[in-house]
Amino acid sequence: MADHVADAQSLADALPDGVVVVDAEQRVRLVSATAARMLGGGERLVGRDAAEVLRLQDQEGRDWWACTRPFAGLSTITGIPEQSWLLPDGTEVLVAARVLRERPGGPVTGLTIALRSGRGRARLDRERSDLVATVAHELRSPLTGVKGFVQAMLNRWDKLSDEQKKLMLTTVSADSDRLSRLIAELLDVARIDTGRLQLYPRPCDAVVLVRRVVESVAAGTAREIDLDLPAGVGEIEVLADPDKLTQVVTNLVENAVRHGEGQVVVALGVAPDVEPPCATITVTDEGEGIPAELRRRVFTKFWKGGARGGSGLGLYIVGGLVKAHGGTVEIDDAPGGGARITVGWPLMGEDDL
Repeated sequence: MADHVADAQSLADALPDGVVVVDAEQRVRLVSATAARMLGGGERLVGRDAAEVLRLQDQEGRDWWACTRPFAGLSTITGIPEQSWLLPDGTEVLVAARVLRERPGGPVTGLTIALRSGRGRARLDRERSDLVATVAHELRSPLTGVKGFVQAMLNRWDKLSDEQKKLMLTTVSADSDRLSRLIAELLDVARIDTGRLQLYPRPCDAVVLVRRVVESVAAGTAREIDLDLPAGVGEIEVLADPDKLTQVVTNLVENAVRHGEGQVVVALGVAPDVEPPCATITVTDEGEGIPAELRRRVFTKFWKGGARGGSGLGLYIVGGLVKAHGGTVEIDDAPGGGARITVGWPLMGEDDL
């Protein structure tokens, strides 16, 4: 019998969550090491009344044992769902219980309680708060511009010249595009997170798509953006959803413009010797670069490399879209300083025709 108890204790101690086992007399029979650290008392908890050991309260000071009444509830109850409770020191724990019966509807013969740290939930809450704060901040700026210019036109329409009206409407249109793009980014993040991203791949010329992105971004910035194409190559045919490939390149180039310095170079190439063969899209800048210890964090949500704004979602979406196409993305240092991000994109193969 002692060997069985020792084995049970060893198994319970190996679990990541705390475990407390209560017998039919409502006495504690087993406490895992994790649960002992949470509840305090260690081996002294074994044999004591469960209501005394499980000193858990909610935000209003109500006791877990008194509220759940695991031995006095309905005979059909087989478990107590996970809920948030507080330890005596105020630490949050997530508590769930399994009610044991020898037969359905019979008396309670035991109770197994699981105690899980609330830190994971707190981290999730912080991530949600970060999302709300980020979205609110990013939405507020263009919305303020839209509202301000529209209000100005409504109040001073007869006094404004045609050029002034055109400038205001152009600004409103640009801010509206910014809002639409942020909403699209959030939808993409949700689809990537849930595995519901829809792709419509087909043969595409990467040269045409990348050139369009470079020309579009260059038109809206004073920074120099150059396109470097391999000599003698008229087209580079890849298998891609053209909208998603365009989004990837746009995010990379705009990220280099926003967070880098100097000239931005977008280079296309072909790596036929890798398996599978792929096209390469490399974006470099002349800024400070990205430290090696931070490169794993670049493609996580809300990562920002500086204080120049942005939603912090662009590179996360890049990583998700490239991975969904079966490609690769790497970060290293540019030869002359700055960051270099290289995307490997599957080439169009005979099997894809």
